[in-house]
Amino acid sequence: MTMGSNDEAKAVEMVAGVTRRTLVHGDKTSLHEITIVRGAVVPLHTHPHEQTGYVASGRVVFQIGEEKRELTAGDGYSVPGEMAHGVVALEDSVCIDVFSPVRTEYLDGE
Repeated sequence: MTMGSNDEAKAVEMVAGVTRRTLVHGDKTSLHEITIVRGAVVPLHTHPHEQTGYVASGRVVFQIGEEKRELTAGDGYSVPGEMAHGVVALEDSVCIDVFSPVRTEYLDGE
């Protein structure tokens, strides 16, 4: 069993205004907190991992494939592996993401 504390998780800037913390991971999944400042953009990208998550606070426009939707605190999303997706923060926001398989490149602050 593994447990993690947000205070212990290293903050890593992914792109300008977007920071991730890897909170914990197991054999098949990893859990990450993504902080996005107002106006920051996570550009459209793909990865082989399935990604599910929710907006913990704030307001974002999330794009999955051709669909764009405004999401607010409590709203969830699911992105199949290899599907193009991106985010624009309409206000300071926090998203919680789970990836399967584990995003090994996110471990140890990489």
